[in-house]
Amino acid sequence: MSRSQVPGAATGNDTREGRTEEQRAADRPRTADGPSRTASPHRGGPAERLVRWVRQGGITTILFGLPMVLCFAYFSWWPIVQSVRLSFQQTNLVDPATWVGLDNFRHVLDDPLLWKAVGNTALFAVLALVIGFPVPLFLAVLIAELRRGGTLFRILAYLPVAIPPVVSVLLWKVFYDPEAGLFNQLLAQVGLGPYPWLQSTDTAMLSIVLEATWAGFGSTVIIYLAALGSVPTELYEAAEIDAAGIWRRVRHITLPSLRGVILIMLLLQIIGTLQVFTEPFVMTDGGPEDSTITVLMLIYNYAFRNGDFGAATALSVMLALVLGALSAIYLRATRSWSN
Repeated sequence: MSRSQVPGAATGNDTREGRTEEQRAADRPRTADGPSRTASPHRGGPAERLVRWVRQGGITTILFGLPMVLCFAYFSWWPIVQSVRLSFQQTNLVDPATWVGLDNFRHVLDDPLLWKAVGNTALFAVLALVIGFPVPLFLAVLIAELRRGGTLFRILAYLPVAIPPVVSVLLWKVFYDPEAGLFNQLLAQVGLGPYPWLQSTDTAMLSIVLEATWAGFGSTVIIYLAALGSVPTELYEAAEIDAAGIWRRVRHITLPSLRGVILIMLLLQIIGTLQVFTEPFVMTDGGPEDSTITVLMLIYNYAFRNGDFGAATALSVMLALVLGALSAIYLRATRSWSN
């Protein structure tokens, strides 16, 4: 018997012609959101994607977000563009500006006070990181481990943040008074002092760092406590069952859980300390002997004491570039550890 005579052994063309429409439709490509449809050579093209985007509310989304984007651009991006333009001009914002090119940058780099300000700013940043960075983390872990009174200690930790910055600086300036200040009076009870906290080049910067640490650690404590609230309690319960002490819990549970937050807070503190202004400006005005003048104070002096807004914006642009480069290097170096 030949192949053509075998029942059911139809040729390929006969098989395709004999199948029903439902069977042929079952073999067609199916889409994720509907029934099967025949593939079109124009499907997924730019025109179809544009129509689909409009139908899905793309224009409405743009119209809804456009006012916010325009406001942000006007109040954030446009001043940056204007500052860059101003850094290449000589102006006091009263007389007509004159284009000077890179002369403002040369003037700033030739100023011997710049490197003094850079050194003081770097010293403040190092002291603030050594003293001020571990303190909030330690207090947050301590408050989280307390069985009672956690709410009270949260309020006390955040209380310095509620005080206006200038008020807290002036308050500590009174405490640092070499004759009637609170600190010297307390030290006199144990036979120490008096110390010229803000009047000595050896202790002025350290005194400012102590005040800045006290005034700013409250916000960081609250952030760490919020992050600790997301740590599963089962981990601590399992550690307690295994008789793990507080230091083992902190080392193996708390710190690994806070790793991402610690990296972000460290970057923010580095950026913040390199832009310190209020504390040295109010406490010492850059003295004694320019031992506490910082980069932002030098920008202030250029602009509002010398009337040289071109040099001030040039130094501001240089500072922004340095901070951007440091942030990029930091994020690159900590990418693997943060994951």
